[in-house]
Amino acid sequence: MKCEILILGSGPAGWTAALYAARANRRPVVVRGLQPGGQLSITTDVENYPGFAEVIQGPWLMEQMEAQARTAGTEVIDDLITEVRLEQGTPFVCVGDGGAEYYGETLIIATGAQARWLGLESETKFRGHGVSACATCDGFFFRGMEVAVVGGGNTAAEEALFLTNFASRVHLVHRRDVMRAEKVLQDRVLRNEKIVPHWNREVAEVLGDNEPLGVTAIRLRATGDGANGAADETLPVAGVFIAIGHDPATGLFKGKLKMDAHGYIQTAPDSTATEIRGVYAAGDVRDAVYRQAVTAAGMGCMAALEAERFLAERE
Repeated sequence: MKCEILILGSGPAGWTAALYAARANRRPVVVRGLQPGGQLSITTDVENYPGFAEVIQGPWLMEQMEAQARTAGTEVIDDLITEVRLEQGTPFVCVGDGGAEYYGETLIIATGAQARWLGLESETKFRGHGVSACATCDGFFFRGMEVAVVGGGNTAAEEALFLTNFASRVHLVHRRDVMRAEKVLQDRVLRNEKIVPHWNREVAEVLGDNEPLGVTAIRLRATGDGANGAADETLPVAGVFIAIGHDPATGLFKGKLKMDAHGYIQTAPDSTATEIRGVYAAGDVRDAVYRQAVTAAGMGCMAALEAERFLAERE
C-alpha cells in the first residue's frame, strides 16, 4: 500500500494527525497497532479534555476521534508494524506483522507509550493471573477482595480510586512518603476510606498459588532511611496493579532516530520533525513532560501540518 501520509498509532495524536491530513486531501493511512485507541482505550473517567462539561469515558472519546477521522477520508488498517526502513529516505517503508508493506511519502510516528513493570520474576509469573497494569480491564474480577496498587503518580491515584468501585480495600504502595500525583487526586485518595497508603515501601515479591495460578499476597520491604534493619511485611491481597508509569513505544526506531536517555524521540524545537526529513513524531513517543491527551492531540495536528508542508514543497 502506498500513501502520502502514513500514520503509526491510533491514540489522540494519531487520530488528530489523520483528521488534519484527510482535510488537506492527503488521503492518510492509519495503522492502528497493538492497542487501538492508545492508553485512553483503557482509561475510564476523563474529566479534563476540553469541550466536555460532564465526565466522559476514554474509550468513547477514542471512538469519536476515529469516526471523525474516517468520515474525513482516513483509511484505517488493523496491523502491527514490526519493521521500519527509514535510511533510504522517502518513501518510507513499514512492514506489518504478516509481511504487508506500507509506503509513506511522509511518516508520522504516534505509537504512544506502554506500561512499565517492576521487573520482578514473580511479577512476570503471575501477570494475567492477579498481576495487571490495567484496573479498567481487570478491576471487575476483584469484587469484594483486597488489592494493591503500586505507584504514587497520577496513574496510581486514578487506578486506586477506580478500584474502590469493586475491591473491599485498596492498598496503595509507594516507595516515598508523599505522592507525586496532582493535588486534587491526592486529596481524593487520602479522603477515601477504602484506600490504605503504605509509605516508604516497595514490592519485593509477589506471592501466590500454583494450582490454580493466582496471587495471594505481596511481600513489602522498607525504602529510604528506615530500610536498614526494617523487617519485611506480608500483605494479603488477591490482585496487584502496577501503576509506575509508562515507557515510549519507540523500540522500532532505536538506532534509526535520535532519542533521549529514556527512549523518547527527539524532535526540532517547536516542531514534531525528526532529523530525517519527512518523518515526524507526535504524542507520548516524544513527550516526557506533559503526557496528556490534549497535548498529544495538539502534536498530532502539528505533525500533519508539517507533513503537508513537506509534501507541498516537494510538489
